[in-house]
Amino acid sequence: MMVKNRMVKGMGSAGAEASKKRTGMDYLGLGIWAFGGLGMEAVYAYLLEPALYGGPMQEWSSIQIIMHWILTCVTWGIFAAVLIKKSAVKYNFPLTEKGAKMTLARVGVCIAFIIAACLLDSISWGGFKVYLEFRGKGPLLFSFQYLYYAFETMLFLLIIVFGQKACEVWFHREGFPFGGIICGLTWGLAHMFTKDVLTGILGLLLGVALGSVYLLVNRDLRKAYVVMFFMFVL
Repeated sequence: MMVKNRMVKGMGSAGAEASKKRTGMDYLGLGIWAFGGLGMEAVYAYLLEPALYGGPMQEWSSIQIIMHWILTCVTWGIFAAVLIKKSAVKYNFPLTEKGAKMTLARVGVCIAFIIAACLLDSISWGGFKVYLEFRGKGPLLFSFQYLYYAFETMLFLLIIVFGQKACEVWFHREGFPFGGIICGLTWGLAHMFTKDVLTGILGLLLGVALGSVYLLVNRDLRKAYVVMFFMFVL
């Protein structure tokens, strides 16, 4: 009987926690955690792994690079799973529900976004990015590189989702890509420090575009992920 009472009490506490009115800062906090998850790669690449491998990333072997990507993907997967679960259980904001059916016009705009991203990357890379990466890395490194991209896409998508929700709570306005702006100012501009200024600016613009896609697919996490992944890698 005591066990049952404790279970009921625990369920009541969880329900009260989920029904508690949330502020924009609560949701932004989840987005910051997602950004922090992305930042763990820098901790690995610039602090831990150079000490382990005896040199900077530029000097690593193919196996060491693959091990870096695997470690990063596992970390990002854990962050994504925890944040999605926490969003549903603690914040009563489930992310796995299907969005409304998309109109043909919205599908067309999403395809246009993918084509535009592909063209911009082709100009930046001097050719089709996927082919150039495959030719430069070979099948093995290429496969792990794109696995890495798949996990990275999930975390910057979560930055967009939580950033969008936070700003809508604050400003009481829907239909504006707040989440994309936040993604661009965090994940996008971070590339300015890890790569170069132009990449950072392009990352900012890409973040806004990705935030627009999240709204175009009616906030459906699965559809948003697919479109964003193709925008990111093509």
